[in-house]
Amino acid sequence: MKTFAMGGVHPEENKISTNAVIEEFPLPKTAVILMTQHLGAPATPCVAKGDTVKVGQLIGKAEAFMCANVHSPFSGTVAKIDICKDAFGLAKPAVYINVDENDVWEESIDRTPDIVRQCDLDPKQIVDKLKEMGIVGLGGATFPTHIKYNIAPDKKAEYLIINAVECEPYLTSDHRVMMEHAEEICIGVSILRKCLGVPNAYIGIENNKPEPIAVMKKMAANFEGIIVEPLKVKYPQGAEKQLINAITGRCVPSGKLPIDVGCVVSNVGTAYAVYEAIQKNKPLIENILTVTGKKIQSQHNYHVRFGTTYSDIIAHALGELPETTGKVISGGPMMGKAVSNLDAPTTKGASSVLVIDADEAVRATESNCIRCGKCMNACPMGLEPYLFSALVRNRRIEEAGAHNILDCIECGCCFFSCPANKPLLDEIRLGKNLYRGILMAKKK
Repeated sequence: MKTFAMGGVHPEENKISTNAVIEEFPLPKTAVILMTQHLGAPATPCVAKGDTVKVGQLIGKAEAFMCANVHSPFSGTVAKIDICKDAFGLAKPAVYINVDENDVWEESIDRTPDIVRQCDLDPKQIVDKLKEMGIVGLGGATFPTHIKYNIAPDKKAEYLIINAVECEPYLTSDHRVMMEHAEEICIGVSILRKCLGVPNAYIGIENNKPEPIAVMKKMAANFEGIIVEPLKVKYPQGAEKQLINAITGRCVPSGKLPIDVGCVVSNVGTAYAVYEAIQKNKPLIENILTVTGKKIQSQHNYHVRFGTTYSDIIAHALGELPETTGKVISGGPMMGKAVSNLDAPTTKGASSVLVIDADEAVRATESNCIRCGKCMNACPMGLEPYLFSALVRNRRIEEAGAHNILDCIECGCCFFSCPANKPLLDEIRLGKNLYRGILMAKKK
């Protein structure tokens, strides 16, 4: 069975919410819609205080190259346009909406349950529509999808790879979307395949998901050029470069992008969003979000509209956090981040509300590095995390850059495998930021 060639670890899976069917999350009374829900520059608000908005209406316009449109997930009245602190304490521009419980949608959005199979758009029209609908990658990076599929003339796509690996512990939103929306996903994949002009699309799913594999294989048999590829269970199989290596055997060189080796990778949730955008004229206004944790009584997968706060989700799903809660994480425990502001809104990049108990959240005592090499053996990029740690601690940042610190994908395998409990990932993230600052200063 296929997998990537180098490194990797096997954290406890904890997929305890796989049987929680997708539920519709109720409307909040107020919502905060961030203008930065994507990689790149903030969208520019195109509404004003006092304006009435509908669900699906454009409220933030992409005016920079690396940017994405933002649409209102709710109908109601614009209360203000102001700065809001996001889930991690960073100040972001936002549109505040007093939500109307009548839930008035834009008339152009097809809300019927009918599945639309035929797509008559040409590749350029598909890319333009993806831009108009504000589609971004839903695997975590939130890269604007229209940019990824607008292939430069000197590049050629040979493989379309759909990332349905969901290798992060606890997360099950991709699992559920495959179980409940397999046909829509396959239509979305077919649209993306048409956009690229490639003969086949490969849907990579780890072998610990036998039910989604069976469902997707059965559905894919009805579509031309869609191949479901079961993969060996190994973290971080869902990382873009590792998935490319597992399915095609190709390696993305240092400093290069997947398209440089003829590959384009999109998340399975993105494929579903593409279907809704192209076939239903529905902008990206919601995502499937897992609410889970070992010590909470009920597990959930919700359709949550962006702008709903983490505190609203916790209040509805759990009533209140368990007294022994140590952290609430947005994302998985390996690559996710602790939420410092529960009153912050969810965004396009949100995938979970993961409640970690205090005994799980506490870090073990750090001791001296003994140069055992376990972090290096675990690194799927073939880097030397122990070396980066020493260089960053001694502020030898340019030397860390020369050893390709920017190639780190921040998967956490090094920290997971370190017997000395050194905060390797934290130090590498710091080093990457410092090195980027040095590079930017040199350009001025």
